[in-house]
Amino acid sequence: MLIHQTIGLQTNHIILCERKVSTRKSSTKNVLAEHASASVAVKNENKNENKGERADKKQAVIIRDSADNEGFILAEEVALSISYNGINYAVMLVSPYDIEDFIIGFSLSNDIIEHTRQLYNIDVSHHQEHINAEVEIANEAFWKLKEKKRQLTGASGCGLCGIEALDNALPALVPVDTVALPPTSWFEGLRTAIQKAQHLAHKSGAVHAALYIDKERNVIACREDIGRHNAFDKLIGAIASKGYYDTESIAVLTSRCSLELVQKAIRARLALLVTLSAPTALSVKWANRHGVTLIHVPKHDAPRAFVPGAP
Repeated sequence: MLIHQTIGLQTNHIILCERKVSTRKSSTKNVLAEHASASVAVKNENKNENKGERADKKQAVIIRDSADNEGFILAEEVALSISYNGINYAVMLVSPYDIEDFIIGFSLSNDIIEHTRQLYNIDVSHHQEHINAEVEIANEAFWKLKEKKRQLTGASGCGLCGIEALDNALPALVPVDTVALPPTSWFEGLRTAIQKAQHLAHKSGAVHAALYIDKERNVIACREDIGRHNAFDKLIGAIASKGYYDTESIAVLTSRCSLELVQKAIRARLALLVTLSAPTALSVKWANRHGVTLIHVPKHDAPRAFVPGAP
């Protein structure tokens, strides 16, 4: 049972929520900033600032008396096939942007690699309606991957699809060090700041966002995707590969928060996780068990912080 206690933002603090019981290739090299000795050769086709700009408008009949046609930009999705050391591992539906960030984040958050030093090379080729990614990882990571025997097929929404064993769905994870709550002022105008950072959503809508925001409320990175898990993986990949990590910075998700997203945050060592939709009871339980403070920011009410160790 969860007990929710909230107080308006005009006060000086947040009341805690107590928990009871055509083929083309590119060839840009990306040095992983977190580990200077490890470099990843990546194929970078789409720049962040150009997201969605090449999308053609699709004609739709406006249902009204005049029955006019009007053009709309729609969210793009493609099938992404990921192979590790020549062995096909997963086929995902993704937004065709920040693919390298996604592969790095997916590899980390799914425990395929333990750190970016185990990722040697990413070779991405773009086709008409799909993308192929050939990923080279360390032998140690590849042996562990083969033992897991996990295959994922075509899902942008469900993070547990294809898991064969319960141990893979509920794995043993290393707790993170708990971080103090941000001040109430940090949350003021947060939704507006998120909307300003969502460039894809401005053009087409229909995408989730994951953001990394520092304690001064500067948006360090924003990644968007049709899948909420994909967006978070892209953000985790950007944090790991570009050296953004800071213990006091906060991950923010526009989607609802379920168990898989909390597990990704734990593996990425993200101790503060903010969601705009309510978390599930199991996600709160796992977050608090592993040192993560989970904060729900409702649209009209005050933030609700589920803090580890709350009575």
